[in-house]
Amino acid sequence: MPSVFVQGRPVDTYPPFAPEARRGVVRRITEAGEEVLHRPCRDVTEFGPDLAALVDDMFRTMYVADGAGLAANQVGVDLRLFVYDCLDDDGARHVGHIVNPVLETPVSGRRLLEEGEGCLSVPGAVMDVPRPDRAVVRGLDKDGHPLVVEGTGYFARCLAHETDHTHGHLYLDRLSKRDKKDALRQMADRRDEVYARRAAKAEAMDRD
Repeated sequence: MPSVFVQGRPVDTYPPFAPEARRGVVRRITEAGEEVLHRPCRDVTEFGPDLAALVDDMFRTMYVADGAGLAANQVGVDLRLFVYDCLDDDGARHVGHIVNPVLETPVSGRRLLEEGEGCLSVPGAVMDVPRPDRAVVRGLDKDGHPLVVEGTGYFARCLAHETDHTHGHLYLDRLSKRDKKDALRQMADRRDEVYARRAAKAEAMDRD
């Protein structure tokens, strides 16, 4: 089985970081409570250099924050778009971006997995969240071409999590009041540590 899939297609070799990241700049990551994270994003209707530059920036920002995925509203941009670089439960790596994603969770054979989930916009917090073990996302690439990406296990969780962002939902919205309070407490306790790690990673990437 191929070990790397880019935009849903197998490739023989791939670098440690997506090439887009070398062209991008780091943007500030929005946090829970900021309005842009809590409202549905707008459809992308214009494809061109500005969208491509946003994808570049999102990849670099995601890597600096040690994330598996990042949605546009997490860098303050009100558009339906996310990037990802995520392993599935079999160890295969999935890298790419999806514009105007639509999540199709298969009904037949669907199984819910309740596992730890974090979010770059809730820095430092990890909570168990039930998600289907399979997911299919349909959308477009940055050039406007149709795209279908399928995932299982942790990668399915990533696809569902990032698509949620484009609808203005955080994983916090799927938690009970008690668990949400716990997640926000974790964030308050660990936020400074997380930001220190991100700053160090940004410096390291700038030197490479």
